[in-house]
Amino acid sequence: MNEESKGEIIIYRAEDGKTTLEVSLKEDTVWLDAHQMADLFQRDRTVIVRHIRNIYKTGELLLDSTCAKIAQVARDGKKRVMDFYNLDMIISVGYRVNSLRGTQFRIWATGVLKDHLIKGYSVNEKRLREQNARLVELQKTVNLLGRVVEGRELAGDEAAGLLRVLTDYSYALTLLDQYDHKQLEIRNTSGQGRFIIKYEQAREAIDKLGEQYMAAGQPAALFGIEKDESFQGILGALYQTFGGKELYQSVEEKAAHLLYFAIKDHPFTDGNKRIAAFLFVWFLDANGILYAKDGRKRIGDNALVALSLLIAESDPYEKDIIIKVIVNLINKDN
Repeated sequence: MNEESKGEIIIYRAEDGKTTLEVSLKEDTVWLDAHQMADLFQRDRTVIVRHIRNIYKTGELLLDSTCAKIAQVARDGKKRVMDFYNLDMIISVGYRVNSLRGTQFRIWATGVLKDHLIKGYSVNEKRLREQNARLVELQKTVNLLGRVVEGRELAGDEAAGLLRVLTDYSYALTLLDQYDHKQLEIRNTSGQGRFIIKYEQAREAIDKLGEQYMAAGQPAALFGIEKDESFQGILGALYQTFGGKELYQSVEEKAAHLLYFAIKDHPFTDGNKRIAAFLFVWFLDANGILYAKDGRKRIGDNALVALSLLIAESDPYEKDIIIKVIVNLINKDN
């Protein structure tokens, strides 16, 4: 079928050139009545009406959103209010009707959909490339501004403070952009590390943490009591292998999974989030990556609290993206 645009009328012409339909455009969709669909698909009107009734009966489409009453001059010359059906119904009928014209319509519709998908993908891909290019330029500019601030080449405390904020948070802005575009990935990590966390060591550390809570007068009778053997399983999973290689090949990945599962699996009767955060920080410190070269923490206290709450409230299907967020907050880029 060929498609031509004429103002507010779309004309569909069959390949044989014999059937031409003028189609109403209303509210950004196409509308045909049963007679026009019968002409389009070269089937009797009663067949079209039967398909429409079945579509509504099965709940495939809803009457209110696909049917409209439109005043029209009928074939007998009288003006009547008739039922018109939108593009959703036309396509549904087109994929049900058994005729040569129905087959032609399905081929045409599939081609149009494919064309729109390809064009849409190309437009989005181009937009994404442009956004990434702008992001790289922003990063370069921010880095330059940071060097200016450090070199005290800019006069005025207020301006210097503004540029320092831009520099300090440029990485966070980059992560947010990557998150929005589903581009977060595991990268720039520190290798397997020097410290292997074992159950006995972790258990001793948890007990000492509980003693500190009790010494401070805080209720800790149930703190750190294991419900089952799941905590041992969490620690063992950090070093699981496949094909002779560890699945989590960096300290950051192991730490991220430790934090996630120690919160999400609730292995303790009380204190899961506190214990998970403590073990996470301890594990990073024991592997020498808790602090950056300038002495600051790679992940601040407030960020750790927010991250722990995020994990606790998240859906399990979001695990992979949350793991990537954690890794990117503690890797060498941060």
